Amino acid sequence: MTMIINGKEIAQKLRDSLKNEINKLKNTYGKVPGLAVVQVGNVVASSVYVKAKTKSAKEVGIEVIDHHIDEKTSQDQLLKLIDELNKQNNVNGILVQLPLPNHINEQVILDSIDPDKDADGFHPLNVGKLSIANKNDENLLIPCTPYGCLIMLQDIGIDLVGKNAVVVGRSNIVGKPMAQLLVKESCTVTIAHSKTKDLMDVCKNADILVAAVGKPKMIKGDWIKKGGVVIDVGINRIEVNINGEIKNKLVGDVDYEEAEKNASAITPVPGGVGPMTIACLLRNTTIAFKNSC
Repeated sequence: MTMIINGKEIAQKLRDSLKNEINKLKNTYGKVPGLAVVQVGNVVASSVYVKAKTKSAKEVGIEVIDHHIDEKTSQDQLLKLIDELNKQNNVNGILVQLPLPNHINEQVILDSIDPDKDADGFHPLNVGKLSIANKNDENLLIPCTPYGCLIMLQDIGIDLVGKNAVVVGRSNIVGKPMAQLLVKESCTVTIAHSKTKDLMDVCKNADILVAAVGKPKMIKGDWIKKGGVVIDVGINRIEVNINGEIKNKLVGDVDYEEAEKNASAITPVPGGVGPMTIACLLRNTTIAFKNSC
């Protein structure tokens, strides 16, 4: 029987652990970690994500410093705000919600965040540290989504050593750091993508398959190795006909119903990777606070 990897439950365990840790930090230092959340404009999806992140942060005891600014804000104005937050003592983590308006260069903004306050783990210095640091280094600020995927694999007790791992997707945010994390766990890692030749055969060789390509249900059931473990990072909104009514539905990059027939364990969408991403954001903020003390 296929194990459903419950991201909500695993994320709750991490949040509970962080809450206890933050209580101890408050007793020791008389203060708590601070997370600055910067949202530019009013993209509905961004507002939903920001609300969820803010709620979770407050629940574990993190102070949230909210900056919701106008969509017409210039790049220079946003850079000035980031500079101020970099210097603000009660701010330990800075989160700039993506996507940003088209007139703002996202990479320029992300690069302007103090690497020591990089709650998302996207800064080039933190990405570089991930590639060379010891896997047991607990001070690293690691990209949240891939680290959440790793925690899920560890939580269900999989022995990762020597496993063939395939990451479908080569983004700087998920694919590349996911590969780095799996290499540190002594997996043999292949990074594939939508243009990989014989992609199905590559996937069928995977003991662990991480799908992060951004295409709904691209990974079919017969692409999954019998007994393989599937981590589906994709969050895609599609239209489906339910009793004659067209409704929106969230699906992953994997055809879940078909993949479940072959996989020994699989993450659902929603309820899989998403909650882990937020929990790891809180983890990074807490680590940034400890690093500053």
